[in-house]
Amino acid sequence: MMSHEHQIRVRYADVDQMGYVYYGHYPRYYEIGRAEFLRSVGFPYKRLEDEGVMCPVASIRIRFLRAPQYDELITIRTTVKKLPAKSVTFHMEVLLENGKLANAGEVRLAFVDAKTMKTSHAPESLLEVLRPHFS
Repeated sequence: MMSHEHQIRVRYADVDQMGYVYYGHYPRYYEIGRAEFLRSVGFPYKRLEDEGVMCPVASIRIRFLRAPQYDELITIRTTVKKLPAKSVTFHMEVLLENGKLANAGEVRLAFVDAKTMKTSHAPESLLEVLRPHFS
């Protein structure tokens, strides 16, 4: 299992009329968390695409507990609990400045060969980078 945390400040464009993060922005926060997770292990998402692998979202689940507010510094925690195979599941948490859980969810990405558009296994290059964190 491995986790990564990335902080961002809630922007005015992210909030609704009440000043809370609009519910539709959480998938974008999750994407930021996933991208920074991969970057933190030295495997930016662009490398997957350069190797001919696409990762469409297969499923997403979101639970709303508390709402971050405008200008609040939030932490996006991304955790991968098991080594990818034909898909990878990212467990997501959005934490408020005070450390309380605001939002939690899961995003499952499938691995797809960009040429054939058929599902495939996680590329060996990604697994090589991740394996040491799962031993």
